[in-house]
Amino acid sequence: MWSRPPFGEELRAELGAPGRSRRLGSSPRSRVWRVRLPEAWVVVKQIVGGPDADARFAREVAALRLAGRAPTPVVPALLGTDPRERVLVLEHLEHRRPPSSWIVDYAAALARLHATARPQDAQSLPRWQGPGEADIDSFLGLAAALHVPVPSGVADELHRLVERLGRAPGRQALLHGDPCPGNDLHTTEGIRFVDFEQASLGNGLTELAYLHMSFPTCWCVTAATAPLLERAERAYREEWRSATGSETEGDLADACAGWLLRGDALVERAHRESVDHLARIPHQDWKWGTATARQRLVHRLGAVSRLTASHASPSGLSGLSGLIGLSGAMRRQMMARWPGLRPLPVKRP
Repeated sequence: MWSRPPFGEELRAELGAPGRSRRLGSSPRSRVWRVRLPEAWVVVKQIVGGPDADARFAREVAALRLAGRAPTPVVPALLGTDPRERVLVLEHLEHRRPPSSWIVDYAAALARLHATARPQDAQSLPRWQGPGEADIDSFLGLAAALHVPVPSGVADELHRLVERLGRAPGRQALLHGDPCPGNDLHTTEGIRFVDFEQASLGNGLTELAYLHMSFPTCWCVTAATAPLLERAERAYREEWRSATGSETEGDLADACAGWLLRGDALVERAHRESVDHLARIPHQDWKWGTATARQRLVHRLGAVSRLTASHASPSGLSGLSGLIGLSGAMRRQMMARWPGLRPLPVKRP
C-alpha cells in the first residue's frame, strides 16, 4: 500500500524532499513508512493513538539518542525528528532471517544496548516499574482458584521480592521496554533494536530474563533450549563486562519471578492495566500471537522453578524457596486440569 507520510518543511530542509513511499506494518499506536529521500531510503515513524503519545515519542527519541553513542551500533541512526507531528526519521536497514542460534548474538547486542546508559542520564528516561502489591494478590488468588495450597511464608517472600526489584543494585541500564522478536533487526553488520516507546532505566537483568521467560511482553513467544540459554546468558554477561568494566549485579531469578507475577504480561499492550488477567486463567484461555495465555503461564511457572534453584544470588540464598514449590505445584495442577496444553514453539516466525 502506497501513501504519503507526514514530512514537514523542517525535515525537508534538513533531509530533502521525500519521493516514493510505502506504508509498513506496525502496531495501532504508530504509523511507519519506507521513504525514498534524495540520498537514501529511510524509515519514517509517527507515534499516534492514546493520551500518552507525546510521552512515548519523547521516550523513543531519548532512548535512540542514548543508544546512538554505542561504539558498535545497536540502533538505526536517528536522522531527524518533528516533535509537533511526533515523527522520527530513521536509517533504513535490511533485515535478514536470523539463524537458529539467534538469541546468542541477540543477548550480546542487548548488553551493548543496556551499557549505553550513564549516571548522568538519570533524568533522561523514567525508571523501570516492577510488579506491585496488586500483582502479588492476583498471583496468590490464582493459586487459590487452582486449589493449590500456598506454603507458609510465600506471601512474605513475594513482598520482599517486590521490594528487591524496586531497588535492584548496580549500574543503571538503558532498557528497551519491549525487546521482542520483531523489534530486533538482524543485519549484515549486526543486530539493531527498534521501537523504544516503552524505554526506561533499570537493571539489565530485567530484560535478560526475557530469554528464560520466553519474551513475556511479546506476541511472538519462543522457548530456547537449555544449551542456547546458557550460551546467551554467558554472551550477555561477557559483553556487559567488556562494555562497562564491571560485573552484572542483581539476581536473575528475582527478575524472572517478577515477570511471573505480572498478569498484564499475558495480553497485548492495549489490554493491559484493565482487568486481573491471572484471574481469568481458571475460566478462560485466549490466543495472543504464537501461544495461548495458559501455555505462556505454564512455561513461566516451570522456568521460575528451574531458574530459582540454579541462579541464586551470590550469597547462595535466593529468598524464593517457597515460590519454587508453589510454582511447581501450580504448573502440575494446570497440566492435570488442561492436559492438552502444548509447549511453546521453539522457532520464531
